[in-house]
Amino acid sequence: MADLNKLAKMLQELDDMMVACMKCGMCQAVCPVFTETMKEADVTRGKIALLENLAHEMIRDADGVQERLNRCLLCGSCAANCPSGVKVMDIFLRGRTIVNTYMGLSPVKKAILRGMVGNPKLFNMLLDVGSKFQGIFTSQANELLGSSCSKFLSPIIGDRHFSPLAKQSLHSKYGTIDIPTGKSGIRVLFFPGCVADKMYTKAGEACLKVFRHHGVGVWMPAAQACCGIPALSAGDRVAYDKMVKFNVNIFADGDYDYIVAPCGSCISTIHELWPQFAGEYPEDLRNKIDRIAAKAMDINKFVVDVLGVKPAEAPKGGTKVTFHDSCHLKKSLGVATQPRDLIRMNPNYELVEMNEADRCCGCGGTFNLYHYDLSKKIGERKRENIVASEAKIVSTGCPACMMQMTDMLSQHNDSVAVKHSIEIYAETL
Repeated sequence: MADLNKLAKMLQELDDMMVACMKCGMCQAVCPVFTETMKEADVTRGKIALLENLAHEMIRDADGVQERLNRCLLCGSCAANCPSGVKVMDIFLRGRTIVNTYMGLSPVKKAILRGMVGNPKLFNMLLDVGSKFQGIFTSQANELLGSSCSKFLSPIIGDRHFSPLAKQSLHSKYGTIDIPTGKSGIRVLFFPGCVADKMYTKAGEACLKVFRHHGVGVWMPAAQACCGIPALSAGDRVAYDKMVKFNVNIFADGDYDYIVAPCGSCISTIHELWPQFAGEYPEDLRNKIDRIAAKAMDINKFVVDVLGVKPAEAPKGGTKVTFHDSCHLKKSLGVATQPRDLIRMNPNYELVEMNEADRCCGCGGTFNLYHYDLSKKIGERKRENIVASEAKIVSTGCPACMMQMTDMLSQHNDSVAVKHSIEIYAETL
């Protein structure tokens, strides 16, 4: 049974956060999930109405409350367009935590989040071993995209086309990187994030190439945990707290100017969510988190705004590239012009805009796992916009979006490659 005093305190804090919502319904026009289902329960206004009666609703139908709360991508489109400035993501994440505190985490989620992802050494070892044997159960789906599919695993993963694990992860290839500051006078803590470390290692390698070229010192501790967003999205504060504390214990005393990642979701989590959800931590830990969070910066913003890399003139006539704004990168961090500047730095490419470039691709992390049919419908719209742009490459600043767009394009056997924006810039060096 959950601690009732703790639950009551959490419910009171949640009530205080929701008073700003005027129920105007502006969130309807920008919610990707509502667009597909047209159900009031799926849009922010409907979920806030549910949360206002959360204690009663949890007692009446806890499973139903959890199901409705989880039907959200956490894309932040509603928050970015809210005239009242309601902190929607904060509200939803705390709501999920309350429901899971009341219900308890399922054994499967507990095993994955606390036993595997929350244990970096075991997580790395399992995926390193998995990368050696993955070919036994998978077959190539699209050569250009490098995607795979698996009939053997279809009862678990459905008809997804996925990017396989890299043959060698960044952490296993490099271990700890400790390079002193060079001509730039800047040293970064490189946080590749789980997906760039284990799957899209080309994006991670591109970051390291950029750092070398510009004389940026690099510290990449071999022991890094997940940023914690999968656990927080699942409402598991135990696993989330474990991952954050693991990283803070390593990062707090390091000598670096910025913590840089090629993943908008990781940087958004470190920069915004770590301080927001540190209220119950000891003061010393909160202070460490605040110092780390203030240094967190996306790789696109770092290269353009800190290193001063900007194109003199946009090239024309090259291979057409279109850019997808990941939700965390644009809506949470306000980074949109910088990745486009990096693409324009490459004279072999011409940037063309797609329609609805900042509309969510439908991934949403764990949303994709539990609501794949909805995720796929939203992703199909993104795929249609990509194809209509006539680009041969779609670029983005978030590896999770790369996974989703690869799936959608591969299932249609489209001849459109997927690249991180830092890869395109690194090709010029």
